[in-house]
Amino acid sequence: MHGNSMPDTYVYVTEEGVTRHYADGSVDALAWEDVVEVRVVGDVAGEKDTEILYVLLDRDGQGCVVPKSATDGAFLTRLRYLPDFDLDRLMAAVDVVRDSYVVVWRSPEPPSALPDLEYD
Repeated sequence: MHGNSMPDTYVYVTEEGVTRHYADGSVDALAWEDVVEVRVVGDVAGEKDTEILYVLLDRDGQGCVVPKSATDGAFLTRLRYLPDFDLDRLMAAVDVVRDSYVVVWRSPEPPSALPDLEYD
């Protein structure tokens, strides 16, 4: 008897952040408070098939890549909590992106200023 095999990837969405677990045991994770950019990426897998990926990035360019196929309503609902996030813009990008990416959201918050350091 053969059971269902483990998926190549699975995604957890919580109030604190999003985490992607890969089949090889590696993990990408990002706290919602650290997200400064959301991209929609089209990864062409075949002549007609384009896999859609959501890429969440922090200020250092590190992030979490989330396949559309691994998301559910909780992921999209949580994205809407980002300041001024436009779900319609996200859906439009999903419809047109192919072998490229579209930035669908950037944080309206300016980067934190570096603290003034005083030297003696």
